[in-house]
Amino acid sequence: MSPEPPAPHPAPRAAVVVIGYDDRAHVADAVRSALAQGPAVTEVVAVDDGSTDGSVALLTRLAAVEPRLRVVRREVNSGGCGSPRNAGIDAVTAPYVMFLDSDDVLPPGAVDALLTAATGARAEVAGGLCVRRELPSGRERPWQAFLYPTHRVLARPAQLPRLVHDTLCVNKLYRTGFLRDHGIRFPEGRFRYEDFVFGARVLAAGPRVVLVPDRVYVWQVRRSAERLSLSLDRKRVENWAARVEACALAYDILLGAGQRELARAARAKFLDHELRMYARELGLRDAEYRRAWWALARRHLAGFDDTDWAPDPGAPGRLLGRVVLASPEPRDLPRLRELAARPARLLPPYARAADGTPIWSPALPQVSLAALLTRPVPALPLAVDAELRPRARASALRLRLHEMYGRVAGAGPVGVDVVWQARDDDRTRGRATAALTPRGAALWSAEVPVDLAGLGTGIWDLRLTVRFADGGRRAVTAHARTSAGRLRRRAVPSVAHGVLLVRPYATHSGAFAVRVASGVRGVLAVAGGRFRRRLFHWDRGHPGKPDELTRDGRT
Repeated sequence: MSPEPPAPHPAPRAAVVVIGYDDRAHVADAVRSALAQGPAVTEVVAVDDGSTDGSVALLTRLAAVEPRLRVVRREVNSGGCGSPRNAGIDAVTAPYVMFLDSDDVLPPGAVDALLTAATGARAEVAGGLCVRRELPSGRERPWQAFLYPTHRVLARPAQLPRLVHDTLCVNKLYRTGFLRDHGIRFPEGRFRYEDFVFGARVLAAGPRVVLVPDRVYVWQVRRSAERLSLSLDRKRVENWAARVEACALAYDILLGAGQRELARAARAKFLDHELRMYARELGLRDAEYRRAWWALARRHLAGFDDTDWAPDPGAPGRLLGRVVLASPEPRDLPRLRELAARPARLLPPYARAADGTPIWSPALPQVSLAALLTRPVPALPLAVDAELRPRARASALRLRLHEMYGRVAGAGPVGVDVVWQARDDDRTRGRATAALTPRGAALWSAEVPVDLAGLGTGIWDLRLTVRFADGGRRAVTAHARTSAGRLRRRAVPSVAHGVLLVRPYATHSGAFAVRVASGVRGVLAVAGGRFRRRLFHWDRGHPGKPDELTRDGRT
């Protein structure tokens, strides 16, 4: 009698740790999205961080009918996300673990995709694509998509230093034993940006990593919520201080572990991402915030050495960092916000030192812009002004491209492509092309007709592509050019809508955008919004200048 074949080895399974605090409205959806992953998830551990809104009772009822769900309750709120996630790491029994916040969801098949990749590659960490979903519009944006174009296995993280750009912990699956063997945990208590530190600890341990292009996490951004997430609430300078602290600690962890390439990449990320994002918003803050922000930034940047500044010295983040480091007090904020934009715009004037070297300004001659003389033209922070002239019959968009140390003329600008992109859903309208005509030695201009009625109502961002004689192209956004210190607002007759109210405005990074409202009710809605913004800025101590300070809800 032949022996029976051995029983098949059970496939590895994963646990999902869901954390929440006073989020009864959303936590059930998060838990259900984890349970809906199917057999790949053997347990869901819901860690409640001291809620008082009935979240625990709701989770307990769900657990009564779902054997895979366990509820762990912390009696006292920790003030952060690290402590409840650590409690989850301690509680899980599955060989792999993934994290989920109570106001987000896992898309179908997420855990299966990560688990299959991790086991197939024998990797300690598997990462996939996270998408940011803006609510209530539903507009989605991939997060750090350049890291996840295809399936890829890394024997060690240093093979792809830009892994440090994806600081999220939630779009990854971890081998539980790997975390425990290396003592990898989140900072405890009220520590903002705990993901930065946890991620650095993971990378410092040198795990085998697999990356997949699958959507594995949906980060739901609710900017209108009464309580913003810790990372989105940037109105107080304490947020900047916490972010700088987390970035500094992440650098120290990587450098201390001998991961020099990753540590350098982390500092490059600070210049290109953190510094630029917050600098774009300085115009929204008061003088006290700006001084405190500037001082914190200078203190952190003072620790950078030559190897941190040397790569790509003409990159916008490095130029911005050098200006901050060179000036004891905040200065040139309107120009800095444009340089911090994406794509970057360096507005005139373009100063030179006595020997002809390009410099930031006569007041800061130590900030050299010489790197712009050799930077490829498609990577230059070109400055284009835009001004909309609404008219009853044919509205016109006037564009001006500025010379920059002779580089623009040398490349020979020949034309500009124009497209309007809807803020809510990314649909495009009004594609047009126009020739760029020289206007003296330092300007090129173009005029493009705009069918405002054809755009439709909503907020429209202006996207441009400058074309050069050699076939080169540069995608840019335009600086919102003012007329007599303000952006003009017009009511325009329309056959389809009766009347359109068109309001050009500057986003918080200075980029040109247009709001279009139709009909009398739309006009009143926009006018009412304008009144509320005036009241807000008057209350904030910024009377009479709502247009320059309008917030467009972008990060």
